[in-house]
Formats: sequence, structure tokens, C-alpha cells
Amino acid sequence: MLNLQGKVAVIFGLANKRSIAWGIAQKLHEAGATLAISYQNERMKSEAHQLIVDLPGAVPFQCDVSNDAEIDSVFGQIKEKFGKVDILIHSVAYAPAEDLKGDFVNTSRDGFRIAHDVSVYSLIALSRAAAPLMPEGSSIVTLSYFGAEKVVPGYNIMGVAKASLEATTRYLAYDLGRKQIRVNAISAGPIKTLAGRGVGSMSDMLKAHADRAPLHRNTDQLEVGGTAAFLASDLASGITGEVIYVDSGYSIMGF
Repeated sequence: MLNLQGKVAVIFGLANKRSIAWGIAQKLHEAGATLAISYQNERMKSEAHQLIVDLPGAVPFQCDVSNDAEIDSVFGQIKEKFGKVDILIHSVAYAPAEDLKGDFVNTSRDGFRIAHDVSVYSLIALSRAAAPLMPEGSSIVTLSYFGAEKVVPGYNIMGVAKASLEATTRYLAYDLGRKQIRVNAISAGPIKTLAGRGVGSMSDMLKAHADRAPLHRNTDQLEVGGTAAFLASDLASGITGEVIYVDSGYSIMGF
């Protein structure tokens, strides 16, 4: 079993019990990490707090990752309470619903901007805020999807944003490597999260995944959590700038 005792993990992106962030939080807690868990806004506060209370010692924070002042405030609180950040989890994605329907060519300028700001730039902003608190050997993990490299009908602007996210992972890995901070992405199979439900073709994606993947099933959020815990641990000390697939093998298939 992985041992993350003494490590402080900050997790962004908890919405509800279906969130990938929740699967990751459970696995990091199981491995002994001290958790700071962020939810987006007041509307999500109640459900987030109900979950967080099930992880003794976890501390909740509210943060809209598109707001730099809120990011600075949260990391100020984290510095005061914990003094360091060993693990940063970025499990955040959003695009306007209307830009996840119809033809990709009709993507709005505003939808393109919002998808990249919330889903991609937030990783840069959070990494920049966390890095001064991160000792050597720290780990940053973000969440991607196969639509970053292949066309998934209906995934539309999120596919382009995920491609940008994976490139951002590599550039951050280069920048932060001199501080011995590792940055990796997990490309998870489709999971019916709150963000995922906004994708019009989610049901088709889940069926295709289960039908074609070598393991003939969908991906569980705890499987993603286990991989995140591994990437956060010293067992992954030589891995950075990579995209790790946790998708029941779907990505290896030609058709």
C-alpha cells in the first residue's frame, strides 16, 4: 500500500460523490495524506462539506479557479495552516453547454475562451500559486481525456481544451522540473461526472468505451484515484510530463 503520511495534498474540483476529485481524495486519504479540498462556490458548499466530513482531518476551501484573487487567498490560508503543499490535484473542466452541442465549427468565441480559461489556464494559475510552497519531490496531477488526441463526436471544444491541457502539462513539467516538482496528466475513460453530464454524447461514449475496451467495462473513479496516488508518491519519482491512461485499455484500440 502507498504511504503518503506527512504529505499535504490540495485537491481542486470536488462537486459531488461522482467527481473524479472525490475518487482521488479517497485514495489519497487512504494512503495517509493530509487533505485540503476545494469546491467552486457557495452553491456547491453543502454537498462538498457532507463528503469532506467523511475524511477525518480534511479541510474544505472554497475557490473559483477562474478568479486569481480567490486562488491567492486559498493558498495564503493553506500556507498558514499547513506550511507546504506536496501534492496538487487539478480536476477541473468546464465549457458552456451550448458549445458541447451541434457542430464543432459553430463553437463560439466566448465558449472557446471560457473552456480554455477554466479547464487549462487554471492549471497554470494553481501551479504558480502552489510552487513556492512545494518542496523537492512534490507532484502535480491533472485530468485529461482521449478526446484530446482523437475526435470524439460531441466532445467538441472540450477536446481542444484537453489537448491544450496536455501540452500545458509538458511545458509545466519542463519549467518546474528544475525545482524537482513533477507534473503529469491522467487520461481517464469517460465517467458520468457533473461536468461529463454536460457532454451530449456521454451515453454513447460510455457504451462505446465498455464495448471496445480490452477490459470490456467503463472506468471507475477510484481507479483514477489510485493512479493519482501513485503519481503523487515517491514510487513515481522519475515520471514527469506524461499522460497516463486509465481507461480499461480503450486508447490502444484501432477500432
